[in-house]
Amino acid sequence: MQHQVLFVQGGGKNTHDQWDNQLVDSLRLALGDGHQICYPRMPNEDEPSHASWRPAIERELAAMRDDAVLVGHSVGGTILLKTLTERSPDTCGAIFLLATPFAGDGGWPSDEIEFSANLGAQLPEGVPVHLWHGLDDDIVPPSHVDLYARAIPQAQVHRLPGCDHQFNNDLAEVAATIRSLPG
Repeated sequence: MQHQVLFVQGGGKNTHDQWDNQLVDSLRLALGDGHQICYPRMPNEDEPSHASWRPAIERELAAMRDDAVLVGHSVGGTILLKTLTERSPDTCGAIFLLATPFAGDGGWPSDEIEFSANLGAQLPEGVPVHLWHGLDDDIVPPSHVDLYARAIPQAQVHRLPGCDHQFNNDLAEVAATIRSLPG
């Protein structure tokens, strides 16, 4: 099955062109021909905020098919997830969160975002959610994936030994899961 994928970058200076572009290149290579990956540059990437990124994410979502796979890396995943909880019950093919900081009890503090214990109920019903985290991540502690797993009980958790915050620039396992999605 060929999928349309929206990849929301992480935050930080030059992240789009010097860091997450390597993840997108890896994903594109591992998915193979026929998969469309949309990789927009988020505004003010060195100072990510829900207020500035939400409109950009919503524009991209509006241009995607209903069965698109949504992938968010790092704080991009946090902002993508918050945006999805605030939208009408639109659907998507799947949600993939990669090394995503949890905003809420036990996670990182945020003035804009705080996820509740029933986060899973706020997501589109029946949409697969995959949580990916490298166990050698020194940016976002691996414990954050456990916080998400509790808040989104329907999610599948993928803990990757030996992988850092950038998944060692290898998203082959993520791509294999995307390719296995129904469509």
